[in-house]
Amino acid sequence: MLVFLLGVFAPAIVAVWLTARHEGREGVRSLLHRLIQWRVGLRWYLFAVTYFIAIKLAAALLHRLLAGEWPRFNTTSWYIIIAGIVFSTPVQAGEEIGWRGYALPRLAERFGLGLGSIVLGIIWAAWHLPLFFIPETDTTGQSFPVYLLAVTALSVAIAWLYARTGGSLMLAMLMHASVNNTNIVPSFDPNATNPFALSTSLVAWIFTALLSVCAAYFLVRMRRSTGEV
Repeated sequence: MLVFLLGVFAPAIVAVWLTARHEGREGVRSLLHRLIQWRVGLRWYLFAVTYFIAIKLAAALLHRLLAGEWPRFNTTSWYIIIAGIVFSTPVQAGEEIGWRGYALPRLAERFGLGLGSIVLGIIWAAWHLPLFFIPETDTTGQSFPVYLLAVTALSVAIAWLYARTGGSLMLAMLMHASVNNTNIVPSFDPNATNPFALSTSLVAWIFTALLSVCAAYFLVRMRRSTGEV
């Protein structure tokens, strides 16, 4: 639990400390204000909540077409999922203040939004690596290489949302919460024991491929909208 709490809140703590050190109170106030930046188009709320669900359902359909059978579906009730998203969204500030609030703008300034979101995705995934070795977590023994690809692709999608909502951390937190609570088609490999091995789960590979295709689309759109070379 101590390691888990450190993982949840350390990015925000460090981000606020660095901002206070280099930009003072005004910088911290500006950073935290983006947590309540809610005035964005309704379509971006829908994107934040449904993106992961749509990818998971598409992965299930492709699995049915390729393997001739449906993958395993999560049996969690819909109202539990909604409650999970609602209560989880504020908690995501612990990571999002650090990732999208502090790191992404600086990475984008140096590398451009597209490449910056990829670099951030690698950092974001690596931050969760200890969970692959802690017993009784959802990622214990699972394939970290596949997780790395999926999280990097998700980082690009959240960066796209971040850019389209004027840097709203509230929407990034909502999407992060949706990702954490809408795993309706689990890609867990029950036989996995080596975090550095490749996954044998077909649905995991299909899911990661779909995320990567969408990420490629977002990267093209970022390049066109920002003029990045």
